[in-house]
Amino acid sequence: MKQNIIIPALLISAPVALISCDDEFSDSNLETVDVIVNYPSDINKADITDGFIKFRNISSGQVTEFRYPSSAISILPGIYDVEYDANYTSPEGNLINIKGVARSVEVFASGNVIRLDAYCNIATDDLIIAEVFFAGTLQNSGNQYNGDNYIKLYNNTDHIVYADGITLFETKFLTTEKLDYTPDIMDEAVTVQALYTIPGSGKEHPVKPGEYILLADIGIDHRTANPNSFSLEHADWEWYDISTSPNNLDIDSPLVENLDKWYCYTKSIWLLHNRGFKAFGIARIPVDRETYLKDYWYTYYYELVTNAGTFPMSQSSYRLPNDWVVDVVNCSVEAEWQWNVTSPKLDMGWAYCGTIDKDKTRYFHAVRRKLLYLRKDGTPVFKDTNNSTEDFNSHVTPSEIELQHTITGLGQENSKIITYDGVTPIAE
Repeated sequence: MKQNIIIPALLISAPVALISCDDEFSDSNLETVDVIVNYPSDINKADITDGFIKFRNISSGQVTEFRYPSSAISILPGIYDVEYDANYTSPEGNLINIKGVARSVEVFASGNVIRLDAYCNIATDDLIIAEVFFAGTLQNSGNQYNGDNYIKLYNNTDHIVYADGITLFETKFLTTEKLDYTPDIMDEAVTVQALYTIPGSGKEHPVKPGEYILLADIGIDHRTANPNSFSLEHADWEWYDISTSPNNLDIDSPLVENLDKWYCYTKSIWLLHNRGFKAFGIARIPVDRETYLKDYWYTYYYELVTNAGTFPMSQSSYRLPNDWVVDVVNCSVEAEWQWNVTSPKLDMGWAYCGTIDKDKTRYFHAVRRKLLYLRKDGTPVFKDTNNSTEDFNSHVTPSEIELQHTITGLGQENSKIITYDGVTPIAE
């Protein structure tokens, strides 16, 4: 059971009115808002401190922040993303961050009530996603080159983590198309369309603190086919598909071990969505492949609205319980994002390459997790708050381009600087 607690808030700084030159800002421009936060039943509200509610106007980008506890929220009319952030001291004395989010909320009349669920943001004791390179590179002709996508995982803990059994997945639903799917299972599971698992019996693949794992589409030196790319011969694993399409055959690198393919929607080859309109994640599935494929099929229904009319539709895919998910990053672009396709307790934000659909600038760019600090031994610790907007640097140079000093774009120079996260240089 959740507790419903109404949190009005005290304005920290007066909002700046976005009005014409003929208007003046006054309290009459503002609308009052109550925020109802639904807490997990095991949280005592008396132990919550440092609470804030942030309103981000979707049209203008203006951010207004209110403190909790408080007296009242007054804000300009508009459509907002609303985020709640606070700290909670557990009975054991641990300081836990709690977050909540409500997207695309309309504030147009007095008496607005906004409801959002708060979740405990507990740091994972497992591998995390450090980087996703989904956009790919270009050939000299300007055509897109396929096959050099990769995802890097990282041990952000202070102890050895075994990679055996980690499953890489891509979601079925698009972050750029919000539909009312029924039954709605997002609070319990992620709907996925690709599942590839690191083989092993449990302790065959240790990953030390500060070490990466590189999962590649094709583990070859891509510079042979595209001089503007780089080598992935050093990848730890690759995802390989036996294609039934003669025109879309995969390459099985003899140098890189294959991931175990559990399921993929396509009968040809799987490519990461090259505009990033999906969520990419990793999970630990506690059942065997046969049991999963038998018991976790999900059929859903929705309405397809077209100029010709509205049509009832149904499709099926696999569901992956949220409790099995280790880490996830939603991706999109600002001009097209409509919603996150995972529960807010898994991810409250999203990262991107490019800013509009089919943005040519997205090529030769990746999303990379932000550096938080360096341990005494020099190993990096990366930010992990389950909010990809806050945790990732978007539209930055991929690490493999930096490490191999290949070009950063058509007509661009070779990369010269190596960074931790696409922004912070590594000191020589």
